[in-house]
Amino acid sequence: MTDRIPLLLLPGLLNDAELWRAQIAALSDIADCTVGDQTRGETMQAVVDDVLAQAPDRFALAGFSLGGFVAQQILRTAPERVLRLALIDTSIHADSPERAAQRRSQRASVRLPGTFHGFGDALMRSYIDASRLDDYVLVQRVRDMTTRLGAAVFLRQSALDRVDGHDVLAGYRDPLLIVCGANDRITPLAISEEMHALVPGSTLVVVPACGHLAPMEQPDEVSGALRSWLLR
Repeated sequence: MTDRIPLLLLPGLLNDAELWRAQIAALSDIADCTVGDQTRGETMQAVVDDVLAQAPDRFALAGFSLGGFVAQQILRTAPERVLRLALIDTSIHADSPERAAQRRSQRASVRLPGTFHGFGDALMRSYIDASRLDDYVLVQRVRDMTTRLGAAVFLRQSALDRVDGHDVLAGYRDPLLIVCGANDRITPLAISEEMHALVPGSTLVVVPACGHLAPMEQPDEVSGALRSWLLR
């Protein structure tokens, strides 16, 4: 097909195209997907500039977790290029002092001698639903992805400023999809409900039996929500 919708997919912390593998396949009949590379920039704006340099001229934009913050900065930088927006398991809140301190502690621990193993057991319990912790295939996919990207990427991405995004959404009027795992412990459902309330006409999809990594945990539900949004 020549009329597929350009879709820019932005992954989260220590995520790459593997996060979106199911969605890229499921939407291939209607979307021409590009996965933004967020691994190199030392600042949020540098990441955005890098992503925009790789992106189509105009695109539908879907950001997961950290990618949601990158998406919000894209809307500040080049709103004319964004056709519609999807925010998946993400937030519009800047880091609280407690969360900022937690990130600093995590970065300090990575600098200790030793091999970087990506998401360990403690982080995995925060990121995926408790019902999926015994799913070896899912856990191994996540662990392989986070290990593959490595310590340097983790340190850069963890240090990026998460800027408050209320200003971006308050004036947004193009089709907006918000997706959140019902049991997301990283960006809880209340944040997605707040975003939904900010934008009249937005769509909120709550994915049951799902933690933070909705595109991997419940791929069919996320793909279906993205399909409906793209075809609105």
